[in-house]
Order: sequence, then structure tokens, then C-alpha cells
Amino acid sequence: MFLKSLCRLCGDFRNAIAAQRTVVLSSAITLIGIIGRPSTVIADDRSAAVPNIVLIFADDLAYNDLGCFGSQKNRTPRIDQLAQQGTRFTDFYVSQAVCSASRASLMTGCYSNRVGMEGALNHTSPAGIHPDEYLLPEMLKSKGYATGMFGKWHLGLSPYFSPLRNGFDEYFGIPYSNDNSKYHPTLAEIMPPLPLYDGDEVIETDPDQKLLTRRITERAVDFIGRHRKHPFFLYVPHVMPHVPIFASDDFRGQSDNGLYGDVIQEIDWSVGKIMDAIQTAGLNDNTVVIFMSDNGPFLSYGAHAGDASPLREGKLTAFEGGVRSPCLIRWPDKIPAGRVCDEPMMTIDFWPTFASWVDAPLPKQPIDGKDISPILLDQPGAKSPHDALLFYTGTELHAIRSGPWKLHLAHTYLTKINDEVRDDGKPAGFGTLAPKSITQSGVEGIASRHGYRIEHLTQSLFNLNSDPGELTDVSAQNGDVVERLIKIAEEARAELGDSLTAATGRANRPAGRSDSQ
Repeated sequence: MFLKSLCRLCGDFRNAIAAQRTVVLSSAITLIGIIGRPSTVIADDRSAAVPNIVLIFADDLAYNDLGCFGSQKNRTPRIDQLAQQGTRFTDFYVSQAVCSASRASLMTGCYSNRVGMEGALNHTSPAGIHPDEYLLPEMLKSKGYATGMFGKWHLGLSPYFSPLRNGFDEYFGIPYSNDNSKYHPTLAEIMPPLPLYDGDEVIETDPDQKLLTRRITERAVDFIGRHRKHPFFLYVPHVMPHVPIFASDDFRGQSDNGLYGDVIQEIDWSVGKIMDAIQTAGLNDNTVVIFMSDNGPFLSYGAHAGDASPLREGKLTAFEGGVRSPCLIRWPDKIPAGRVCDEPMMTIDFWPTFASWVDAPLPKQPIDGKDISPILLDQPGAKSPHDALLFYTGTELHAIRSGPWKLHLAHTYLTKINDEVRDDGKPAGFGTLAPKSITQSGVEGIASRHGYRIEHLTQSLFNLNSDPGELTDVSAQNGDVVERLIKIAEEARAELGDSLTAATGRANRPAGRSDSQ
């Protein structure tokens, strides 16, 4: 994709996708790649009947943080209303339980390590999404969509990786997580000012984080009003409730769950404002609204983190509490209202699903997602199109889900350093930690910064239907299942690699690097 790279260096990329269709299949992972063809841009009216798409992506929000998912701590009436008007997906996953990797999968339709994006980029990282990757907003833009992103990007700091060079017409937000700032819980003294961008311009440094949810919401609402006459893709990756957490004065002290509950109520308010804007613009019937989280909670932060129960663990792990996200999708008269669906799906599936809705070709490079439209639309007999879902942590293959079964391969993982529950924004064990720097690598660095310890898990099989908390290993009683999933693991390693077994993978693609330009 030399043309795309050249266009990005000039600060723009429009419609550089051409050639013929090709299908590539790969064993149990069943990868799909189709070379694109030019297509007619949708006219500037609503007669084409393609839907507007609004994707709201909370940051570190936990599975049990919403009323409609069972929370007894937080009040979320507008999000609960979204569940009543749409479908609640109980077994919806992210590919990795950490910021940049999760977002890379959402934007590319690929497991994040396929596109070289593992972990969470910080303010020192030269890495970002590679210019050869064809991102979700680029695909929708090629079909005539206006595209806006308001919130946290986290796919590269350099202007080379800007959302405006990756398919978005508009961008307002921060380039990485809000803890890369003077508010970092353990390394504040070495952090630079947090930049706030409007387009490619830094308009503020160290913005008042109490106002970020409100400002992001105002920009999203304005975008809807300005683009009501033609199709749009609105991506709202909220900064909250990632630590450090902040709520505006209107919400601080208003919940029954401390500051964390205040933050969740303000996100609920934001969802309500976006839904009201859709209604006011007369777009209610032809707008898909999706709400979910990028990964599970940062459990070491105690009262400043969410509640993933009854799931095990949280962010940074391949346990259900880390990778299973509360997901709600609403599309009046298309996606059934009040329905609950437990088919396993993943954010990688949005790319090919949206492409099918707008009659767009898939990327020329293989992707891992599949069209889940039959499930979303509740077609008779629709089942998950995945034989298995893979869960990497960094470059390590940690787990595989197939049907009700989840096999954890032997690996180390992070768990809270102790049972301390703090309410001051500091992690468990604060005062005994010895963080060295933001660039300290590996799980040791994360543990030292965020109040975790390293544990070892032997190979274990869980039946998620009866044991969603992944507490009882049933390997001994289900040897045939273990054998089948190990074969899938071997195929995945050959395709995507696994640093635990020194497998490099034949189909991995590199991340971009700003220091190589």
C-alpha cells in the first residue's frame, strides 16, 4: 500500500483501495482477506438507507459496572434504557485486556498481535498503527460516511499516526491514557504535560480532567447535529473510568459508590446526551448505537476501579474479567429490543460486519473478524461464526475459547499484590512498590508501577456455562476438548506466533514506527 503511505506523508488519505477480490482461509482461525474494489460513494441523503454508526468505548469499565449487567453499586438509567431498546450481549470480548492492543483490534478487525500492536503505548513510544493497515473509519469514509472521533486515540502519538491520517475527518481528544500526566499514581514527577488535541493541533496541555467527559460529549453531540443529512460514523472512546478518575462538579458526590460511581453516572449522562441528539436530529430509526468497554477493570486501584464479578481477575489478564466486555447494541426494528444474547463474539467482528452493511470490500490483507450480522439481527439459528477465539497478552498466547470451553495455556499473570482496597487513587501496596520508570519493560515493570504481583497458572480448562468465574479446572474430565483446543493453539502459534513457545508466526505484520519515517 505504497500509495496510502505516500498520502499519509502528505497529511491525507482518501480512496486508495483498488483491485480484485481474493479469499484467504486459514484452518481453525479461518482468516479472511479480500482485495478491495472501488465503489460508488453514497449520495448525500438518507435514501441509501445505510445506518449511522455510533460506537461508545469506555476505558477500563468493568463487566458489572452497569445496572443492566447487574450492578447494585452504580446508577446507569440511560445505559439501561439502551439495553431495553436493544440487545444485551453477555459474551462479547476484546482481543487483549489492555488499551492500545484492544483498540488496534477494533480498528483493524485483527488480533492485535497480527498488526504488531501489543500492550499500551505511552508518551515515549515511537510505535503506532502501521500505515498499510486499512482502518474501520477509512472503510466507512470510502463509502461516503462523515467520520468523527472524540476521546482517547492510543494508537500512536506521532502526527504520522494521527486519527486524521487514519480515516477520521475530525478528532478531539488525548493521544494516550490520562495517567501519562502529572496525575500518574506512582510516577507523576517524571511525566510530561498531557496534550489535548483538536485535529492535529495541541490546544491545551494538562487540561482539566474533570471536564473531559463533558467536553467529549459536547463535541459528539455537535457532530451529530452537523451531519444529520448524510451517513456518519461517530467514535466516542471515553477517557474515563481509567485511573486517575475525575468527575465534573455536577456529578461529584452524587452517587452511592464514591468517586468511581460519580464517574460512571457521568458516562451514563453522556450516553443519554448522545441518544437525545440522535432523537432530536430525527435519526433514531437509522442509527446503530454500540456501548462497550475496551477491557476490564484496573483492580489494584480498589475503590477507583470497577467490579468484574462474578468474573475472575481484570485488566491485563486473559481471564474473563479482563477480556469480557459488557456490550449493548441498539438499532430500532433491526436488532431486537430487550433481547439477551450469549453467542461468543469479539470487537474484531465489527469491521467485516459494518462492511457488509455498507457493501464495502474487506481489506486486501487478512483479517480475523467475521460478519456477525446474522446474530445481531437475530436470524433463526444464527451462531457464533468463530470455531475459537484467541486471547493473547502481549505476544503470549494465554487462552482459547471454543463454545462453552475455555482453555488457559500455562502462563504467568498479574494479580493484586494484596487485598488492600484504597480510595485515594493509589494502587494496592503503595508505599512498598519500587517503580523505576514508565519504560521499565515486561510484567515486572507493570507490577512495580500498579500494585500487582506475578502468579503462575498451569494449563486449565473451564466450562464457562457453569463456571464463568473460571474457578474449577475440568481438564481431567474432558481430555478430548483439551486435545482439540491444543491443536487450535498450535495452528494459532504457526499463524500469529507465541513468545511463550518461541513461535514467530508466519503472518504477523509490523506496527508502524515514527522514528523510521
